[in-house]
Amino acid sequence: MLLLTLNYVPGKEIEAIGIAKGTTVQSKNFGKDFMSGMKGLVGGELKAYTDMLTESRQIATKRMVDEAESFGADAVINVRYGSSSIMQGAAEVIVYGTAVKFK
Repeated sequence: MLLLTLNYVPGKEIEAIGIAKGTTVQSKNFGKDFMSGMKGLVGGELKAYTDMLTESRQIATKRMVDEAESFGADAVINVRYGSSSIMQGAAEVIVYGTAVKFK
């Protein structure tokens, strides 16, 4: 599946078939949260959170691709990511774009 942040596919004529999306909600691990809190005192990257968000983006992207494939799409264009805190200790990651077929 071709994923692009462009709103077109270079060299291809396309037909939009719908919005494809994927989402996941991840919660923080208490042990990692404690260690990250300690890291917050001295500064630096909070690697546990970076890893959690990377995994969340991968899961959400896979779900979007699965949905696009169920539409019979060849690609998803104009792909965008978003994240938000939905409650203390949990974050949502969403990815969405326009599922298209090649003509």
